[in-house]
Amino acid sequence: MAVTKIYRASTTAPVNIAVIKYWGKRDPTLNLPTNSSISVTLSQADLRTHTTASCSPSYSSQDSLLLNGSPQSLDTQRSRTCLSSLRTLRAALESTDPSLPPLSTYPLRIVSSNNFPTAAGLASSAAGFAALIRAIADLYQLPQSPTELSLIARQGSGSACRSLLGGYVAWDHGTQENGLDSIARLVAPRSHWPEMRALILVVSAAKKGVSSTTGMQTTVQTSSLFRTRADTVVPARMREMETAIAARDFDTFARVTMRESNGFHSICLDTEPPIFYLNDVSRAAIRAVEALNAQTAAGGRCLAAYTFDAGPNAVIYYLDQDREAVLTGFKRALGGKEGWEGEQGRAVNVGSGDEGSGEEYYNVLREGVSRVILTSVGEGPVSVEDHLVDEKGEPVVRN
Repeated sequence: MAVTKIYRASTTAPVNIAVIKYWGKRDPTLNLPTNSSISVTLSQADLRTHTTASCSPSYSSQDSLLLNGSPQSLDTQRSRTCLSSLRTLRAALESTDPSLPPLSTYPLRIVSSNNFPTAAGLASSAAGFAALIRAIADLYQLPQSPTELSLIARQGSGSACRSLLGGYVAWDHGTQENGLDSIARLVAPRSHWPEMRALILVVSAAKKGVSSTTGMQTTVQTSSLFRTRADTVVPARMREMETAIAARDFDTFARVTMRESNGFHSICLDTEPPIFYLNDVSRAAIRAVEALNAQTAAGGRCLAAYTFDAGPNAVIYYLDQDREAVLTGFKRALGGKEGWEGEQGRAVNVGSGDEGSGEEYYNVLREGVSRVILTSVGEGPVSVEDHLVDEKGEPVVRN
């Protein structure tokens, strides 16, 4: 009996956390943003999506996706657009080289897993679509660069285009109606500023009440502050942030990051009805960072910077040289939470101090934070041989 070949390719893709936020679409169909954005790609050792894309003539006629063990629909406009675009690129290769197997005609079987909560303000869709696009591109042996593939990833999840690159990444909003200039580009590689670190305080792993897609479109329609942010505020902050990254100027990076986070959530509050992504625990994290920076106010520099995406989880950026100063208080207060077990966490010496600071914000954090994630700036997607689909085309079951 003949064995039908199963074609497979696997990749891991990173989370990115924006320091200049994308919020609002100038074209919802093409997923074109109203403003440009910049993000830090985070290390896949701590946050990543692992995806295997496979295809075979033996598969059923319908594409399928298994995410964290649960079937997910690919019958959405975004998914269909991405898969169609990738198949078109593969079909073009096949048309010029008849010796290539007709992979573009075979159904896809995709298996994916996250090592972090899905849809909880940790950029799961960005990592997920980036991994999906990169894995299928590898399966199809496409020659397109990450920037070229970002045109496709953007149509799946806007911020996914930034997860196709490592280090410090911009997504240009572009001006062309067809969106061909709305692409991800490298601001600086990880190697340019490898000392960047991040402490993530996971406040909630629950799915957020207002999705990013719904929230941003409501903001566009109702916020009186939105237009000024998109047209004036963000372009100025983009220039400031790119200059700060080029100069490895953490003080400017930190101040712009915090102002931008506050401004973003201000337009969410200015939306009708208002959108509340932050909660009391989020605000306690802000106060903790403000207290840290107040300690070095006389020296004229920030030690840490908070930022929040569309969710309550705090991302706190700092440099490795300031690790002890930034993390000691958090570890005293949150040392009993999951996440300190790794090398970065073990390296923080809390000394002989008490369990945590007596400040009320640390008490709120102790009650409201479920776990911490210690991570750093990282690389873009990585092709791997660890497949989530076996040689028979079946999902690999792992404990």
